Amino acid sequence: MEVAMSRSGFAARFTALVGETPLQYVTNWRMRAAAGMLQHGALGTAEIAHRVGYGSEIAFSKAFKRTLGVAPGAYRRSQRQPRPEAMA
Repeated sequence: MEVAMSRSGFAARFTALVGETPLQYVTNWRMRAAAGMLQHGALGTAEIAHRVGYGSEIAFSKAFKRTLGVAPGAYRRSQRQPRPEAMA
């Protein structure tokens, strides 16, 4: 896709319109998608990392923690809902 702008011009315009840099936007989008997968699915961290575009589980885990302030495994544990039979 071409937008007839320089990379720096695009980044400046994008930041002005969206409120974050293109890289921040993409990273936040990836982490929101990953958080949803951690919360609602049974996929492992390595598979989630792959699905949101990370080449390694370690790089994904570092980015997730840097963005959301908690490691993916801890996030998953904090989001689990108790099963109904466990509540009885």
